[in-house]
Amino acid sequence: MPGILSDLDMNAPRRRKPTWPSVPGTKGLLVRHRSTGYVGAVTKCNDEWVTIHSQSGRSQTLRNERGAFSIDGQSVTLVPPPATPETAPTSLTASGSVAVRNSGARVALPSRILVEGIHDAELVEKVWGDDLRIEGVVVEPLHGADDLAAVVREFNPNPSRRLGILLDHLIDGTKETHIARTIRHPDVLITGHPYVDIWQAVKPAALGIDAWPVIPKGTDWKTGVCDAFGFRGSPGELWRKVLGRANSYRDLEPGLVGAVEELIDFVAPAPSD
Repeated sequence: MPGILSDLDMNAPRRRKPTWPSVPGTKGLLVRHRSTGYVGAVTKCNDEWVTIHSQSGRSQTLRNERGAFSIDGQSVTLVPPPATPETAPTSLTASGSVAVRNSGARVALPSRILVEGIHDAELVEKVWGDDLRIEGVVVEPLHGADDLAAVVREFNPNPSRRLGILLDHLIDGTKETHIARTIRHPDVLITGHPYVDIWQAVKPAALGIDAWPVIPKGTDWKTGVCDAFGFRGSPGELWRKVLGRANSYRDLEPGLVGAVEELIDFVAPAPSD
C-alpha cells in the first residue's frame, strides 16, 4: 500500500522561513504591533522588550519577537539602536534602560505602585530602582491583598494620581485573581505574575538550580522551599541569598518583567509632561 508521503513531491523546493528586515528601534519611531494592533512611538527598545507610547498617552511594553512590528505596512524586526558617538559608551540600568547621567531623583509624584510584600518591593527596587527615581514613582508594600478594595478607596485615584498594583499568583481560579476582578477604575491598573511567590520570578539558572521545588498545598511556601533546599536558616536569610543573585531583568522571568514595566508606564508621567 502507498505510504502517507506517497503523494508528496520530495524534490519540490521547500518553503523558506519568513524573514523580516531589521530596523533600529530608535526613540520616536512610529510602529504598529502586528498581533494587537497597538500603534505608538518607540520609547525603549532592547533585545527582549519594546515600549511604545500612543497618542492617547498610554504606554505598552511588548515582547520583542522577530517580525512582531510593522512600519508603514511593512513587517520588521526591531533591534536595539546602535550607540552614537555622542552617547557612547552607553551604560544600562539593571532594567535594561539607558542610564541617565548626572540625574538626581525626581520629586515623588502622587501616583504609586503597590506590591504585595516587602520582598516584592525589594526586588522591584533592585532591578527598576533607577527608572523609578527618574520618574518619581514610589513603590510601597501592601502586606497582603485581602483588603485591596479598601486600599484603593482610601488612595482615591484620579488621572493625576494613578495607582498601579502588582499581585502574586495572578492566574485563573486564585484568590488574587478574584480580588483583582472586583477592582474597576480607569486610573487603577492591576498586573501580576503567575508565581506563588515573588521568589519564583527569579530564574532558576540565576540560582544555579534546575527548577524551583514543588511545595505541597497546605505547607507554608517559603518554609517548604527552605526545607527542600536543606537550608537551616530562616526564610528571610534565604531570601537575601536569592535577592543577591537577581542583578538585572535578565535574571527574572518574563512574566514579572512585563508586568512591572507595564505598571511603570501606567503611573509615570507621559513624555510630554
